[in-house]
Amino acid sequence: MTTAFELSKPEHRGRYEVTVYQMGWRLGGKGRSGRGVADRIEEHGLHLWMGFYDNAFRVMRETYEELGRDPAKCRIATWRDAFTPDPYCGIADHTPDGRWLPWTAQFPPLPGLPGDPQPPGQAASIGDYLARTISLVGTLLDAIRAKDVHPPDTRSAEDPPGANEDLASRIGRLLRFGEFATVTALLEGVRLLEMVVRAPGIVPDELALPFLDGISRGASQYLESRVQGDPEMRRLWEIIDLVFAVVRGSLRTGLLTSPRGFDVLDEWDCREWLLMHGASKRAIDSAFVRALYDLAFAYEDGDTNRPRVAAGQALRGAVRAFFGYRGSFFWKMQSGMGDIVFAPMYEVLQRRGVRFEFFHRLTNVGMAEPDGPAERPYVQNLEFDVQAHVRDANYEPLVDVRGLPCWPAAPLWDQLVDGDQLARAGIDLESTTARDAVETRRLEVGRDFDLVVLGVSVAAIPHVASEILARDPRWRTMVDRVKTVSTQAFQLWLETPMREVGWEAPEINLSGFVEPFDTWADMTHLVPEESWPRDPGAIAYFCSVLPDEASGGVPQDREVRQEEVRAAAIRFLDHDIVHLWPKATRGPGEFRWDLLASPDGSPADAGAGSERFATQFWTANTDPTDRYVLSLPGSLAHRISPLDDTYDNLTIAGDWTDCGFNEGCVEAAVMSGLLAAHALSLRPGLEEIVGYDHP
Repeated sequence: MTTAFELSKPEHRGRYEVTVYQMGWRLGGKGRSGRGVADRIEEHGLHLWMGFYDNAFRVMRETYEELGRDPAKCRIATWRDAFTPDPYCGIADHTPDGRWLPWTAQFPPLPGLPGDPQPPGQAASIGDYLARTISLVGTLLDAIRAKDVHPPDTRSAEDPPGANEDLASRIGRLLRFGEFATVTALLEGVRLLEMVVRAPGIVPDELALPFLDGISRGASQYLESRVQGDPEMRRLWEIIDLVFAVVRGSLRTGLLTSPRGFDVLDEWDCREWLLMHGASKRAIDSAFVRALYDLAFAYEDGDTNRPRVAAGQALRGAVRAFFGYRGSFFWKMQSGMGDIVFAPMYEVLQRRGVRFEFFHRLTNVGMAEPDGPAERPYVQNLEFDVQAHVRDANYEPLVDVRGLPCWPAAPLWDQLVDGDQLARAGIDLESTTARDAVETRRLEVGRDFDLVVLGVSVAAIPHVASEILARDPRWRTMVDRVKTVSTQAFQLWLETPMREVGWEAPEINLSGFVEPFDTWADMTHLVPEESWPRDPGAIAYFCSVLPDEASGGVPQDREVRQEEVRAAAIRFLDHDIVHLWPKATRGPGEFRWDLLASPDGSPADAGAGSERFATQFWTANTDPTDRYVLSLPGSLAHRISPLDDTYDNLTIAGDWTDCGFNEGCVEAAVMSGLLAAHALSLRPGLEEIVGYDHP
């Protein structure tokens, strides 16, 4: 969609006629949503936008500006109506005594808004990011000192460094005499360490590394006795421990001066790399690290006992998330992702003349060999299953929900030939592997198209591009090494507000909780967007990985997996949610099922059982195009870039490509789409893609 948005911009003066071929009835892929019964929003999963998504926000800001909705007629008229700041988040800490305790934080707003133009020459280097990370240690040490029950330390380090000494001399002096036995000495050491990473090479490693180790030992001695019985201080010490490991590993591996940047670390798993460079087992097993893996679904084959994510990409993501956000750490959409993102994009693209061919399932990308040594192989034909015929010339996919254009959760059957019959047949129109079709369609190069953007998921490539795989070992290796994982999600609508089930804090986005649903977001702000007979008191979304029955992304029966998710959600509510919502159970292993609101408005009696869960929404995302793309160690080097010119008229787009931020998220998808547009038109310029630093 981003590529179509860029190629159809007015500055191209109509050079490109763009057609989008789409399986099923709605746009969005893993970002799709639909309006179900009572206009309730039913999502593919939990979607939050982060404040460093500059490319994605720029596209959305341009979309809403061009769309020009009238605020008097549409309640979500501007991008600021569509996205609101959400700085409050948390992690679930599993304490040594077996309890689950939420650890919440409110991130302060940082200057600017996501998608604002980048100030010239302001791109952050790895040294800048590391310096800010080290500065965080100073902030945490100050926080620990403020709550220290012992008398505060006010002494200066013995024989303090002179202000006119060079950095190496000051470090050497502090190493000899400071001994890092006091908070003052530690803070001075942290300040000098910041200077070391901002100016790599000024202080030799043989001095910088012992200096870092001295600070780390001093901090350990100061903090170890203070963390006993104090969960908050223990968490702060775990973060400090992780920061020291990151800095130590960066110095040891030459990260600050490597031309490959963070990519030099991608052969290691992040946890393994941190352990190699001195992180404690306690810090590695901390709620903070677990939450980072949970948010990235970073479990190979969906096995939560196999956490795996490339260290370089993990660090890139962490520093950009914590130090690169603008306005707010998170931004929440004020309706479903389909309503906020893909309906406005569809409307703008349609106005520009982009054509949409819904109900077209791609089945084959037909290749032709070059006609001579000066030519490259190219796409000769595209083959589709036409899933349904449209009654009129064009399918109109959106429905009106009190003035807001939205995607329905099911096709608009009355616009389809034999729509009633198709509806009764129960055909899955969003399945990559189904082969129900009313006809097949073949497009030929030169007659029907010139250029192709392949925007399917990497897990779908074996099903649609077998000819490329047969001839190209690089593509075979990519498909083999860039793995995906199934995910699961469910949504609850509660009769009561969150405080009545025991959650007293503000609306939260929380991760690191117990499996099988480790991530929860309070989405109560969406109640006014839906059309319930009686408004729910709260809305909650849960998600996590879904263990694969077999590795390699083999498609599995969706109905079977749906039942697995339903059963897992019921067990989770009966046995685990009590740790977050202490008033949501009647007793051990017994969720209060009468809390669940029904879209028909019918109240549940106090003895309602788990069958009440049938009124809620859940999904098993197992189809090849639904699976989440992992960033496994050793795999990122095998991703192919949209800029790759192996094929004369083909480029690729998706968060599985080598796009400069190689992790499954909206920002990666948009960056990839921008690169695909550049590959075809040389626009936008590579320097305009924020965070794209590849040669």
